[in-house]
Amino acid sequence: MNPIHAVFLCVGAGLVVGFVSCTHFDPTEPTPEGLWTASWYGEPFHGRKTASGEVYNMHGKTAAHKTLPMGSRLRVTNPKNGRSTIVTINDRGPFVKGRDLDLSYGAAKQIDMIQEGVIPVEVEILGTNRSYTQETNTPAQGHAIQVASFQKERAAQQLKSQLSRDYSSVRIVEAQQSGNTYYRVLVGKFKSPNQAESTLRRLKSAGYSPLLRTYY
Repeated sequence: MNPIHAVFLCVGAGLVVGFVSCTHFDPTEPTPEGLWTASWYGEPFHGRKTASGEVYNMHGKTAAHKTLPMGSRLRVTNPKNGRSTIVTINDRGPFVKGRDLDLSYGAAKQIDMIQEGVIPVEVEILGTNRSYTQETNTPAQGHAIQVASFQKERAAQQLKSQLSRDYSSVRIVEAQQSGNTYYRVLVGKFKSPNQAESTLRRLKSAGYSPLLRTYY
């Protein structure tokens, strides 16, 4: 998941859908009790597409959640200092056990949690921006497990050959980061993170450090 979250202007898959109203929220959605565990993401994801199709702006006020509808608006408060921020869900994650919410860098900075990295937060669901969810044209997406990433394509090809003996849908995807080309070795095609759990456990027991990613 990562600071790729642009300021929301009701944008869908890279296309601004005009000046659509962003004020139609449903106040009847339930507010969870207790604290959530929040982390934040930034630089490596800045400028990439989120699960909603928007480009991530790490300086914006957005967040990732596993199941809340895209366009959900949350008030997130750091109970240690009382600072709050309002974020909009436009991405999926965090896919780390024990974490409930992944804030953009800009939102995390506003509640002063950058240094700690992971903290308990108080969350109030303000509603869902229905016009946002209706207007955002989210492309087809799925999940894959990244087993490793190499700067040398030959190394990626060797690992792909090894994994292909025991796993299906093994492939290599090129990615650009900080001006460098990386060759990511991916395993599987999953419709949801839950479907990938058994394969993740299998790879971990084999000595790998797998990472769940969203791909289009």
